[in-house]
Amino acid sequence: MINPETFLYALLGGILPVLLWLWFWLKEDARHPEPRGLIVLSFIAGMAIIAIAIPLERLAFQTIPNTLHLLIAWSVIEELLKFGAVLFVAVRSRFFDEPVDALVYMITAALGFAAIENTLFLLAPFGEGEIATGVITGNLRYLGAALLHVAASSAVGIALGLAYYRGRAMKIFASLIGLSLSILLHALFNFFIMKDDGADMFLVFLFLWIVIVIVIFFFEKLKRMMRVTYLSHIPLPQNKQNKNQ
Repeated sequence: MINPETFLYALLGGILPVLLWLWFWLKEDARHPEPRGLIVLSFIAGMAIIAIAIPLERLAFQTIPNTLHLLIAWSVIEELLKFGAVLFVAVRSRFFDEPVDALVYMITAALGFAAIENTLFLLAPFGEGEIATGVITGNLRYLGAALLHVAASSAVGIALGLAYYRGRAMKIFASLIGLSLSILLHALFNFFIMKDDGADMFLVFLFLWIVIVIVIFFFEKLKRMMRVTYLSHIPLPQNKQNKNQ
């Protein structure tokens, strides 16, 4: 049995650092914020899918002997579930009305998933009274897992955002491309993180930070797409119209 106090500490250790990440990304969309209720719901949906991911990943572990194939299977499970959570909670909402929304909700769900994943990793050291180990584990998970989930899920959000004004077929195609990239990123991270090489670990984290910078670039690009579309629908003042005639 898990001590309730231990679980509470692990939960706080898993969620609080992730909330800082969430605050950072929501600040990027401060001019056109999403409804708080839908953000909270997306975050909770990301947390909830861990209950589906764990048994599926356990089944994959029991049935897939090849390590590389197993890592790919785990990546497929997690990325599909995060995408499914956003489809179910946010995409069908009337508030899903801007190109950047896909990226915001994918990141939110990804951080919700990372929060519970972090909590589960903290339960063992906290339960054994190894607070220092738990803090170190939490910091590594904060830097690693949170970055990974944001980077991977952002691939889907960016693809959907770029296809926002396109037809249904293009959106489906973009979703498939984004999912493929997210699974590739996730699988590569899992593969290299399991290698017992400090140099590789440094390179993996460096690569993730580079990906985050790219995500920020596309965040700004999607916001510009929204502004350009908005301005193109604003009618010119009468005197401007007369000059153009």
